[in-house]
Amino acid sequence: MEEISMLVAKVRNAQRVYETWSQEQVDIAVAAAGWAIMEPARNRELAELSVADTGIGDVEDKFRKNYRKTLGLLRDLAGAKSVGVIAENPALGLIEIARPVGVVCAITPSTNPGATPANKIINALKGRNAVIVAPSPKGWSTADRLITFIHDQFDRIGAPRDLVQLLPTPISKQSTAELMRQCDLVVATGSQANVRAAYTCGTPAFGVGAGNVAGIVDETADLDAAAERVLRSKTFDNATSCSSENSLVIVEAVRDKMLAALAKRGAGLLSETQQTALPKLMWTTQKLSAAVTGKSARVIAESAGFAEVAATSPRILMVEETGVGPDFPFSGEKLSPVLTIYTARDFDDASRIVEQIYAWQGAGHSVGLHSALPERALQLGLTLPVSRVILNQAHCIATGGSFDNGLPFSLSMGCGTWGGNNFSENMNYRHYLNITRVSRPIPERVPNEEDIFGAFFAKVGAP
Repeated sequence: MEEISMLVAKVRNAQRVYETWSQEQVDIAVAAAGWAIMEPARNRELAELSVADTGIGDVEDKFRKNYRKTLGLLRDLAGAKSVGVIAENPALGLIEIARPVGVVCAITPSTNPGATPANKIINALKGRNAVIVAPSPKGWSTADRLITFIHDQFDRIGAPRDLVQLLPTPISKQSTAELMRQCDLVVATGSQANVRAAYTCGTPAFGVGAGNVAGIVDETADLDAAAERVLRSKTFDNATSCSSENSLVIVEAVRDKMLAALAKRGAGLLSETQQTALPKLMWTTQKLSAAVTGKSARVIAESAGFAEVAATSPRILMVEETGVGPDFPFSGEKLSPVLTIYTARDFDDASRIVEQIYAWQGAGHSVGLHSALPERALQLGLTLPVSRVILNQAHCIATGGSFDNGLPFSLSMGCGTWGGNNFSENMNYRHYLNITRVSRPIPERVPNEEDIFGAFFAKVGAP
């Protein structure tokens, strides 16, 4: 692994220079990396290359994702302090100073070989870090092209190219593991095997939990609006996002009308016979088949031999399910425009079904709700094992930050301890920082016992 040691060494040297840069210089470097992927011609090339090499997703949606997610991230970072003193609290005598973490190993998936590396690179650069991207083998050429574009922009501002580098091909588990071991921070997005490897590599790491998002449609929902949101979410980039709905739990009172609203927008409900046959295509082994991952609903229908369904050019395929767990494969994540429909007696029953789904797979990520009663979103947040409750929005677009909600733009969503993660927010530039705190003396603030124990003594009696 001498090659990796040499790579890390040259990247580390570049980072030591970069950490002396001012906030203004850093923000220019961040903008340079953002423009590398957002410029339309480069964005188009990356989107087309991504789909051509991986066979996953949709070119136009990749183009939109590259643009919107990067633009939103740059908006979030604008004016944010990441160099020197970033916060002061005179009352507590505390000063916070931003310090880089060093060299970041960015593990990225084949589902987003352009947008995800760009997101991690930009966040890392904001913290005056260097980055080495370790992509999936299928996504290597897209990541390589992206980094070439970044280097071209770095040349324009006098930034060292070694700040952003790529793990050499051929990518292997061994080379990725060695890179993780030698870097200062690992940020992993992708398969749960990759996330587990990151958490056990011996280097501080952030990884994200499994996706298997469920949505709820209750009896008060605007069904046409809900159907439009679900279709927009479930069809975006052929449902390759971990934030795409895999199951939709519909309250019985509006089930038929909701299915009709979905059908009106191009959702095809499979027959019982077709539903029995589809798993043979989707799961040829224990893992989801490449024959369906990131493919359109029409292509999946054709591959499954459902000629009549394919002829209708469906936007998504719907299957009905009642059970959850390993004997019910449609209850899990499908990374394709295949949506599982559950029917619930009422809202409480719908919440119970979602809880069952997450006990099997997907705990910690998020849940969608389509309802005219916003208090129900709060109820879900108080009871379900989720880090986000998405109310009346297109789920896959909303969870990673959107221009019409307040969540930070990100392509890495923490899932808390429910999902085996050490964070539950959308990953952002602060996760790429060390923060040093200067503590000054302040007047003593010593409470009396009554302040601390008053309520306790009132309940159990004074000592």
